[in-house]
Amino acid sequence: MIGRLKGRIVLRQPPDILIDVQGVGYELQAPMSTFYQISSVDQEAVIYTHLTVREDAHQLYGFATQKERELFRKLIKTNGVGPKMALAILSGIDFDSLVSAVMDGDVSALVKIPGVGKKTAERLVIELRDRLKEYSSQLEGAGVSVVSMDNSLFDAESAMIALGYKPPQASKAVKQIYKPGMSSDEIIRQALKLMV
Repeated sequence: MIGRLKGRIVLRQPPDILIDVQGVGYELQAPMSTFYQISSVDQEAVIYTHLTVREDAHQLYGFATQKERELFRKLIKTNGVGPKMALAILSGIDFDSLVSAVMDGDVSALVKIPGVGKKTAERLVIELRDRLKEYSSQLEGAGVSVVSMDNSLFDAESAMIALGYKPPQASKAVKQIYKPGMSSDEIIRQALKLMV
């Protein structure tokens, strides 16, 4: 509905932005990454927006780039992640690092984001992996190393953590014995032998 605003920044007080577009003031909420990129007060800015309509409110979210807005939209499609949590994620980790963490299955990197617990981090990895594939290929092209984790490898690692092993131990063990095509059961069995 409202996809982009171009106007003068009137207020810049995280997470709120007020932008004057030809006499109409639009209130937005934005992640910190957007605040780093937009102009200061009284300067002109272009902000890409996402409108959320709820029973009790219409909330507009703003982003410095279309890529950031796309990522926000992918985040809010994740089970248990609402707009406020999505803003916190985008404020707590940069775009490339988030894509890398999801594609690598790096739950420990995601848990460092304020407000993101272990279950949410695991859900982000599982649900976003396919949605972020297009970005991971762009990162690889830019020279950023991204290793996509096979589902059976991720399942095995999660199972090891559930059995009480620390994430770094579990990750090291499953990656040490993993070969493409192995089932998660095989990986777990062999990884447990390594732990003895």
